[in-house]
Amino acid sequence: MEDSSLTEQLIVKQEGNPKGGLLLKVEQPPSPRFVFTNGDYKSYQTSRHEEEEEEEVLATGKWFQEEMMKQLELAGPMILVNLSQYGMTFVSVMFVGHLGELPLASASIATSFAGVTGTALLMGMASTLETLCGQAYGAKQYHMLGIFMQRAILALVLFSLPVTVIWYNMGELLIFCGQDPEISAMAGEYARWLIPMLYALAISQPLIKFLLAQSVVIPMTMISILALAVHIPLCWLMIFKLGFGFRGAAITNGISSWLTVVFLALYVKFSPLCKKTWTGFSWDAFYDLKAFFKLAIPSTFMICLEYWSFEALVIMSGLLPNPQLETSTFSICLSSTALLYMVPFGISAAVSTRVSNELGAGYSRAARRAVKVAVSVSMVEGVLVASLLLILRHKLGWAFTNEVEVVNYVATCVPFLAISAIMDSVQGVLGGVARGCGWQAFAAAANLGAYYIVGLPLAVVLAFVFHFNAPGLWAGIIAGMFTQAVSLLVLTVMTDWEKQATEALGRIYSSSSVIIPLDGNLSQQQDIPFLLEKARDDDPAYLKSWICKDIFKVPSPYHSDEQKQPT
Repeated sequence: MEDSSLTEQLIVKQEGNPKGGLLLKVEQPPSPRFVFTNGDYKSYQTSRHEEEEEEEVLATGKWFQEEMMKQLELAGPMILVNLSQYGMTFVSVMFVGHLGELPLASASIATSFAGVTGTALLMGMASTLETLCGQAYGAKQYHMLGIFMQRAILALVLFSLPVTVIWYNMGELLIFCGQDPEISAMAGEYARWLIPMLYALAISQPLIKFLLAQSVVIPMTMISILALAVHIPLCWLMIFKLGFGFRGAAITNGISSWLTVVFLALYVKFSPLCKKTWTGFSWDAFYDLKAFFKLAIPSTFMICLEYWSFEALVIMSGLLPNPQLETSTFSICLSSTALLYMVPFGISAAVSTRVSNELGAGYSRAARRAVKVAVSVSMVEGVLVASLLLILRHKLGWAFTNEVEVVNYVATCVPFLAISAIMDSVQGVLGGVARGCGWQAFAAAANLGAYYIVGLPLAVVLAFVFHFNAPGLWAGIIAGMFTQAVSLLVLTVMTDWEKQATEALGRIYSSSSVIIPLDGNLSQQQDIPFLLEKARDDDPAYLKSWICKDIFKVPSPYHSDEQKQPT
C-alpha cells in the first residue's frame, strides 16, 4: 500500500479540443491514501469497512428497505415539484374560466398547442441531463454537472427560437387547421404572452435536472411551492383587478416561471451543496454539442411521442357521435390521469437518479437492485390507485361537473382508467430506468411502435369501426401502454448491468473536459471497477494504454511492456 505507483495520479484532459491534444500531468498525493475521480482522498481502511457493511446488508436483506427509503426520499419531493408546476397551468386556466366560455376555450387550446409544440419538447430535451448529470455525479466528475447543465441551457434556448415563431403565429396556424376564427385569434394572443415562460422553462428545466442528479430535492420543492403560492394571488390580481383579462393568466405564468429560475439559480450559485458541481461558467459548454444532441434528440422523442398520442385522443374524441358528451368525458378522464401520473412520475425521477448515479460509480449490482425496488413500489402504487378509482367510480365525475349524464359516462370509463393507472406506474418507472441508463433511442423506438403502430390504430378501430366510442379510445391507448411497458421490461430483464456500467463510464470519460485518475485507482475496487477490470497484473502502463485507446480513441503513448513517463 505504500508503493508510490499506487498513489500516483495521472490527469488526462482535452482542453477544449475534441480531436486530441492530451495534457498529461502527474501528481503525488500523500501515501497511503488513494485518489478518487474528483481528486478527493479516502483511506483503504474506510473502503474495506464499507465493503463489509455492504456484504452485511445483502446478507440480511436490509438493502430493499434502505433502497426504498432512498427512492421515496427523492420521489416525495419530486411529486410536489411536479404538482406545483402542473398547478400553475391549472390555476391559470381555472381563473380564465370565470371570464366566460370564449376565453376558457381560447386559453385551453393555446395551452394544449403550446404543450405539443414547445413545453413537452423542452422537457424531453432536458431529460438528457438525467443520464449525463446522474452518471457524471456517480463517477465523481462533479465539475461536469455544471458543464452539462450549461450545455443543455444553450441547446434549449436555441431550440426555443423556432418555437417562438410558432407560438407567435399560433392564431393563424389554428385557423389554417380549421379551428374557429374567434377562438383562434384569442388563443394566438394568449400564446404570444406565454413566450417569456418558454425561455424560463429552457433554463429552469436544466437547473432542476442538475439538482435532481445530486439528490438535492428539498430546495426545489420549497422553491416550486413558493412560486405556486405567489402565482395564485398574482394571477387573480392580474386578471380581475389590474384589467389584463385573460392575458393576465399568460403574463402571470411567465412571471412565476422566471421567479422559479431566479431562486433556483441563486441556490445553485450560493449553496454549499453545489460547490463542487457548479464551478462557474465554462467555454467547455460549447464543445461536444454533437454528442449532447445525439442523446437529446431521442430523449425528446421518447417523451413527446407518448405525450402527442394522448393529445391525438382528445382530437379524436371530438369526432365521435355526441362530441360534447364524449369530449367532456374524455377531458375529465385525461385530467384525472394526468394528476394521478404525478406519483409514478416522481418515482420515475427517483429511480432515474439512483440508477444513473450507481452506474456512473460503476456499481452495476446496486443499479440492478434499485430497478427491482422501483418496479416493486410502482406496482403496489398502481394497484392502490386503481383500487381507489374503482371505489370512487360513481363520484369522480362530480368533482368536475354537475351534469348527471357526464358523471354516469365517466363512471363507465373508470375501469379503463384503473387499468391505465397500473400501466402508467409500471411503464413510467421503466421509462425512468431508461433515462438513467441512456436507453432513450430504444425507448423512443418502443414508444413509436407502441402508440403509433398498436395504440392509436387500435383506438380508431374500436372507437369508430366497432363504435365503442370513448371506452374504445381508452382500450386502444391501454394496449399501446401495455406494449410499451412490455418492451421496456424485456430490455430491463435482459440487460447486462456490468456492460451498462462500462458504457456509462465510457460516456462520461469520453467528454473533452473529463479528469481521469489512473494509477491511484488500482486499489479502489469499490469505486471504479470499470477501470480496474482493465488492469493487468497491477500494470499501470497497461491501464493508461487502454484508457487512451478505447476511451479517447487516440494513439496511446504507453505500452504494457514498459511504463513511459508522460510529457
